[in-house]
Amino acid sequence: MDKIERLISIIMILLKKEIVSANEFAQLFHVSKRTILRDMETLSLSNIPIYAVNGVHGGYGILDEFKVDKRLLSSSDLENILTALGGLEKILVSEEVEMTIKKIEAMVSPWSLNHSVRLSFYDWEGRKEMLEILRTCQEAILKRRLVSFDYIDKNGTVTKRTVEPYQLHFSETSWYLKGFCLQRMGYRAFKLSRIDHLHMNGPTFSPRDDMLEQEQEANYQPELVAVKALISPGIKDQFIERYGRKSIEPYSSELLLVTIHVPQNSIGFQFLAGFGTNLEIVEPQSYVEEFRKYLLEMVDKYS
Repeated sequence: MDKIERLISIIMILLKKEIVSANEFAQLFHVSKRTILRDMETLSLSNIPIYAVNGVHGGYGILDEFKVDKRLLSSSDLENILTALGGLEKILVSEEVEMTIKKIEAMVSPWSLNHSVRLSFYDWEGRKEMLEILRTCQEAILKRRLVSFDYIDKNGTVTKRTVEPYQLHFSETSWYLKGFCLQRMGYRAFKLSRIDHLHMNGPTFSPRDDMLEQEQEANYQPELVAVKALISPGIKDQFIERYGRKSIEPYSSELLLVTIHVPQNSIGFQFLAGFGTNLEIVEPQSYVEEFRKYLLEMVDKYS
């Protein structure tokens, strides 16, 4: 942790606690007591109203007026942020996220947390395996360092890539690294689960002038097709969550009719096939035919 990070953490802690001793801070940040004393001087010179209390139970505090006047978020706001971060912690797998949570916790009274909302995600083993890849990519992005790796496409073909990393992107259930590939001389998104033998190179790079423009173009949505399908009531909730109640209408005593928009490609087919016999596509006929071909190819694997 660098000095700026430590100073911010000290402020966050003092916003919550009345008095904290120099020894407590020294142990928390793994620095000497003298370093903490210098930090307090730095904060005071920066017009942060730090005051010292002498004696056995002495230490440092922040004037109450500062706590009231400078807090930009209400306790309820902070609780909402904590709820979101706490639920996403396993997905983000980042030390920075853990530190952020600790900072916000320091600003919220434990008695005020109502825990009315809780988020849970699968603790998949694969996420733990990709932790080092995520950390390496994040470090390379922050330091503007090139990364090299073997990339395995969906057909199993392996190519060696050197990339200027710009962003880590989490979509649905997967992590992606977005960057400029020096082999293809273009912007690409690489699925982290297909990256092998990743390492960060020594050379640094400067962000390209068209990076922001390319990022906006990369956020396009695939072309979607309006599809009508008959579904069993047992999977109704899944369509409500994804498409809303307006997408569903009664059809018969045993079936519902849904109107949804899905890609006319393998991604859309895989999504629909996941519902098994609980779903039957009825329109448009062209989509029905393409979906039938997809299912027949799947059946052929086991014939």
